[in-house]
Amino acid sequence: MAVTVETLEKLERKITLSIPMDAVQAEVSARLKKLARTVKMDGFRPGKVPASVVAQRYGYSVQFEVLNDKVGQAFDSAVQEAGLRVAGQPSISEKEGASEEGQAQFEAVFEVFPEVKIGDLSTAEVEKLNAQVNDEALEKTLDILRKQRRTFEPREADQAAQDGDRVTVDFEGKIDGEPFAGGKADDFQFLVGEGQMLSEFEDAVRGMKVGESKPSPWPSPRTTTAKKWPAKQRIF
Repeated sequence: MAVTVETLEKLERKITLSIPMDAVQAEVSARLKKLARTVKMDGFRPGKVPASVVAQRYGYSVQFEVLNDKVGQAFDSAVQEAGLRVAGQPSISEKEGASEEGQAQFEAVFEVFPEVKIGDLSTAEVEKLNAQVNDEALEKTLDILRKQRRTFEPREADQAAQDGDRVTVDFEGKIDGEPFAGGKADDFQFLVGEGQMLSEFEDAVRGMKVGESKPSPWPSPRTTTAKKWPAKQRIF
């Protein structure tokens, strides 16, 4: 098998692979004979299908598989012989134009890893960074971890919502008495006092009890109804 390697651009390379067709045909024949021993076809007993019928039915697909295997093997051998470190999968296609007699030729285009040369590091200077962790940063991190792991338990029905509670509400917004798109929600949950909603909305909800309704503090009429508080948070 003759192998040629071309440098196309920067890290891109091309290898031309020549595959002997007699080796391909020999492998195809061997696989078809093996297939004939197990293949099932209407009108024939298993293992008794004529070779010509098997070749007619499966010859093209078997030849495709063999060529695929041979090209893959040839490519692996070629890059190892050339000492190339292939980066990624090659793009392999049949070579256009006339081929040598008895040969099938393919072109594989691929990229190689760049050569990295390490320079003299004897005079290199490395800056050592020292991160200081003070009590304030530590407490802030601990507070974040507490909030991530907190759980909630129901409040009593007569207890009012307060900061840190998770509330579930229905609300509807209107402009000039008419509902507007996106201004209504049912079973909407948020945490009071954590800036998840506008401050006016939180002020309206803070202090509400289960089943209580309250008009919004905004000029446009809106109604906020407290449905339930799976609310009081527990921080461990």
